Order: sequence, then structure tokens, then C-alpha cells
Amino acid sequence: MISMPIEDVVQKIVEKTGKTKEEINSEIKNKMDQLSGFVSNDGAAYIIAHQHGVKLFQTDGGKLKVKNVLAGMRSVEIAGKVLRIYNLVTFNKENRSGKVQNVIVGDETGVIRIVFWNDQADTIQNVKEGDIIEVSNGYVRDNQGRKEIHLGDRSEVKINPEGITIDNVKEDVKPQFLRKKIKELGENDYNAEILGTIVQVFNPRFYEVCPECGTRIRNRGDDKFECDTHGVIEKPDYSYVLSVFLDDGSENIRCVFFRDQAEKLLSKSKEEMLKYSDSPAAFEEVKTEMLGTIIKINGKVNKNKMFDRLEFVARGVDNKPNPEQELKNIQS
Repeated sequence: MISMPIEDVVQKIVEKTGKTKEEINSEIKNKMDQLSGFVSNDGAAYIIAHQHGVKLFQTDGGKLKVKNVLAGMRSVEIAGKVLRIYNLVTFNKENRSGKVQNVIVGDETGVIRIVFWNDQADTIQNVKEGDIIEVSNGYVRDNQGRKEIHLGDRSEVKINPEGITIDNVKEDVKPQFLRKKIKELGENDYNAEILGTIVQVFNPRFYEVCPECGTRIRNRGDDKFECDTHGVIEKPDYSYVLSVFLDDGSENIRCVFFRDQAEKLLSKSKEEMLKYSDSPAAFEEVKTEMLGTIIKINGKVNKNKMFDRLEFVARGVDNKPNPEQELKNIQS
């Protein structure tokens, strides 16, 4: 079922009628009273919108603007400018394997996440920030109050299609993260932000990846590797993951930093990171320097089933947060 937050319904009515939000909310309440409680708040809002001739849902096809994308929609077509590209993730669990990659795009009305599954993830490996992508036949899911467009086998993707330009992207292009204490984190926290002190640092772990798509590859046992997409790889590339324990006074949690975020955390290049693969002892100095450092990270919480604990996977890192600004955030 397609659903629209009541705040958006009210705003659409306000834009159509010129009335105030207070007036519209009063009409919604009166409608609920009139129907003696046999309609929900959302249902009453839909009725009021219809009475004012407000079209809430686009049903006539064509490309959607980001602000008009609603959870439950199918066969969605949209174009947006690429604002952020996340690392490709492969998975193999419960007899299912695959890969997924997330991209944030925007237009003049807002921003949205597009989730590329399996073969669709391969279609965007050469996409760069600033490119325009046009997708069709996607479907929209609600992920903890955030709308996402998912692309499956029947979806189509075009990169920098002719005739489509997006010059002005709405200003709020950064995902909104909710600041939490570590003790407040839960398994379903997808967009959380934490601030704390590094109390333990582990050596980075290195692993082979495909130089074409960045996916982790399998060792065939004959000094060669194999990628599910690009076949036999004679000369693999390498990626890495770094873990630290962060403590904010309420509790501590293991935080995981994959390649790009590890580089940001340590302020080191890929070349510098790879040197520690051959000389792990040299990383001891880095570990000593990092202990006691205050950092701010945003990301999501995962459940590590092997150790039965929550872990925080970083999607953004500020390794030098502004103390004055953080104090204002706490006081506000």
C-alpha cells in the first residue's frame, strides 16, 4: 500500500488551498469527530485532501521528483544527480548470496537512496559523484521512516542520459543522523551518530578484491583468484577493514571502518595503509597515537551473531570534531 506521512498530506493541502496548517489540522480533527472514531488520523487527512481537490499520489506515469516518491510505489522512474557512492557489499547468509550497493542521488526537490541489488550493482561500478543516473521499474520501501528506491532484475539504469540535466540539488543533501549515546543504540538504528573516545585499536585486516568491481574474491588455490562477475583474477587488488572500541561514558561499542572510512579515520592514503600489510609491527605506533582520541562517526548498527553483540559500521568519520560545536549540540 502506498502511504504518505500526514505531515506531507497537510503540506500539500496548504500549498493547494492557501490555508494555514492549523486550519487544515482543525478540519482533520472535525472529520474524525464527524465519523465518530471510525477513521484514523491519516484517513481523515486523505478525505480532507480529496475534498479540496488535492492529488496526493501521481498515477499517470512519467518521471517522479524525489519529493513525490512514496513508500509502496512500484514501477518507479526517476532521475537524479549522484551525491554519494557507498562501498559495494557482498553477502552470503542463510543459503543466499549476492551483492548490494547504495547510492545517494538528488534533484531540486530532495535526496533519496537508491539500492542496487546483484547484477544491477555491476551497472554502476564506473559511476562518479556528479553523474546523472536515470532508473526505471524500481520499487520503493520504507526503511525506518526513510524512503528507498530498490532496483531488481527487471529494473533499468541509464548513466548520463542525453537531454537530462540537474543543476540545482536541494541543499539538504546530507543524510540526517540522530545523535545517540552508545547505551541507547539498538539493532535497528540505521542512521545514528555517536561521539566518543577510542579506547582500543585493532590491527587492520587485509583481503583480496577484484580490481574491476572491488568485490571480495576467492582464492582458487593455484595462486589465482576468482571473481563471480569477472572470472579469473591473476593480480588482485587489496582492501582492508579496521576496528576500534569507542567509549562515550555510557557504554562502549566495537566500531568497524571499511576501506574509505579507515583512511579517513587515520588520515592515511591507500598506499600508506597497504604498507601495514607487510609490516604489521609498524602499526603499533598508529595504535598508540589513536588511543584517547575523540571522534564522531555516523553509520548503522549491526548484530554480530557470532559474538552476540552490537557493532557500529561507520559510513562517515570526523576524526577532529569541534569541541565548541559538540558542546552546543549537547546543550541544544
